[in-house]
Amino acid sequence: MALAGLALLPAAPAFAQGGGAAKPRIVTVLGDSITAGLGLPRNLALPAMLEVELKRLGKTVKVRGAGVSGDTSAAGLARVDFSVQSDTAVCVVAFGGNDLLQGLDPRKTSANLDRIIGRLQARRIKVVLAGMAPPPALGRSYARDFSAIFPALAKKHGAALYPNLLAGVGGIPRLNQRDGIHPTAEGVRIIVRGLAPVVARALG
Repeated sequence: MALAGLALLPAAPAFAQGGGAAKPRIVTVLGDSITAGLGLPRNLALPAMLEVELKRLGKTVKVRGAGVSGDTSAAGLARVDFSVQSDTAVCVVAFGGNDLLQGLDPRKTSANLDRIIGRLQARRIKVVLAGMAPPPALGRSYARDFSAIFPALAKKHGAALYPNLLAGVGGIPRLNQRDGIHPTAEGVRIIVRGLAPVVARALG
């Protein structure tokens, strides 16, 4: 009777049987110098601080940095297949800053990001698209066209959207390094506090 009763007990979770913790899910941050953490030690760069914030939100994750200083959306497209490893659950796509600095045609930026998202989703990798707000100095028409890229692509692909990666940081001197472009460690903390909940929802 006792043995028969044991058969009715629910099976123990696999991680408990193995005696170890749940395997962390991988988040990859694909982008340029802002995501690479230019001017900051690795432990204060965006990928490391995003991992800390996601863990604070209760997620078991490992965040990989795949940012390359100077990359435009075209450069990101050229390397997306090998920069984002196949075990990635969610990829944060964060390009646009260098496209803005070079005054690239928003239609080309949109086409590049469109293909990046498509390639990732074809590999069953969820995407969080991080937008970039153009400075007013670039002109109202250009700013309007560039800003429209990100919500349009998120809607097209059903991807999660973080509208402006530098929200609360861009244009604020004390939160940026001397170049006025790259965030300080405190600036990165503000970025990840906004970004992490969006990534957490994408993880499910």
